[in-house]
Amino acid sequence: MEKHEYDVIVVGKGNAALCSALSARESGVKVAMLEAAAEDESGGNSRFAGGVMRFAYASVEDLRRVTDISDEEAASSDFGTNTREEFLDVLFRLTSYRTDPDLSELLVNRSLDTMAWLRSKGARFVLNAGRQSALVNGKRRYFGNMPIEVSGGGAGLVQYLDAGAKKAGIEVFYETRAMSLLYDGERVSGVRAQHKGKVAEFQARAVVLASGGFEANPEMRARYLGPGWELAKVRGTRFNVGDGLKMALDVGAAPYGNWSGCHATGWDRYAPEFGDVNVGDQFQKHSYLFGLLINAEGKRFVDEGADFHSFTYAKYGGEVLKQPGQFAWQVFDSKVKHLLRSEYRIKFVTKVTANTLEELASKLEGVNGPQFLKTIREYNAAVQGSAAFEHTIKDGKCTAGIDPPKSNWAQPLDTPPYEAYATTCGITFTFGGLRVDKETGQVLDVHFHPIPGLYTAGEMVGGLFYFNYPSGTGLVSGAVFGRMAGASAAKAARGN
Repeated sequence: MEKHEYDVIVVGKGNAALCSALSARESGVKVAMLEAAAEDESGGNSRFAGGVMRFAYASVEDLRRVTDISDEEAASSDFGTNTREEFLDVLFRLTSYRTDPDLSELLVNRSLDTMAWLRSKGARFVLNAGRQSALVNGKRRYFGNMPIEVSGGGAGLVQYLDAGAKKAGIEVFYETRAMSLLYDGERVSGVRAQHKGKVAEFQARAVVLASGGFEANPEMRARYLGPGWELAKVRGTRFNVGDGLKMALDVGAAPYGNWSGCHATGWDRYAPEFGDVNVGDQFQKHSYLFGLLINAEGKRFVDEGADFHSFTYAKYGGEVLKQPGQFAWQVFDSKVKHLLRSEYRIKFVTKVTANTLEELASKLEGVNGPQFLKTIREYNAAVQGSAAFEHTIKDGKCTAGIDPPKSNWAQPLDTPPYEAYATTCGITFTFGGLRVDKETGQVLDVHFHPIPGLYTAGEMVGGLFYFNYPSGTGLVSGAVFGRMAGASAAKAARGN
């Protein structure tokens, strides 16, 4: 059997894994990464991420720790804030107050320092002026509390961290699927893997598991998320099949968090089974808040304007999956066409247009046309005229007397031409993970005792997200917990 020996083994090669490896390498230990994919498909789910980053900041000076902002840009922009208190409030509110308070505090309190650390590792960040801002009275207003994104999106972040790993001398084994942990009942001492079709052992004093959840495994989705979830599209990599979770559970690791929950969004109905790196996140359809979501019965089923998309999109994909046929049409009129995000203008899109609502009804594949027209008439009549439409704030322009209501951005659907986009559910990542020590990232066993030599990061950390998820938190969380786990693994490898 082929055997290798390192101080620290990192399983996976997305953002969290790369941060773990770079953090461990800072201590001078010998680090290797095991990546199931070939090099051209590597990068995990991070490579498919949009690249927005949610971190705590209170001033322009905080933002300048992450990217260059000129005095002119500072004077002509309203960046808002995402203070520690605001960030924690969003996490608790969106998770129905189930998020682990210690993990949340750690994520929030270390988020800004970690962004600065990523920059020191070569990551380049820019102002999020495209999707999350607008000119209001001559000043650029950034909304959604995320004025920063990584240049090049998630794929760019992976590219920057890849370059950092190569510079640091971190060895990567591609086409190497981790199969089991080397565990003698007392400590983890490495990983048994299938390396290019042959079994190999990678021995180490510490292992960091950062290989994602089970979102690309239809059997596990149906088992843990429930019936119908095997039908969801996979937004990202096809390699996140739960191997790391199964390996850890096999040696007695404690499961933790929302194992029946996941991050799932509106996704083009006819997108491929798995993510396409050439399209990235553009199969998503996140402008629904300015239109209506219509199911096969011709009815609305959610409050499209409950909040900014950043705070609803990760759960509304699951709502689409619950609908007959697992699809929904997003319907808009010409008043809001200029507000639709870039993903509505890509080549690969399922779209119909019409000059009348009756014509549109005939083109909505699989939809009850008469009921659709009835729904639109009732909705239009319910729109209240007291508030002015303003897309950069929750404008309070709402409906009355219909269920579900529309709480913001409610305008009559009455101005042709009309457009509609067919969507289904695209799963991003699963919420269920492992219980970890909140100071080190060390995995705990079912009796809450640390498992010597075993650490985890990224999607595999359980207890952070329940039911829903605030946009931009995943990449930052992966970096925060990856950095912590890597440093702890290196310390264990040195015998400290």
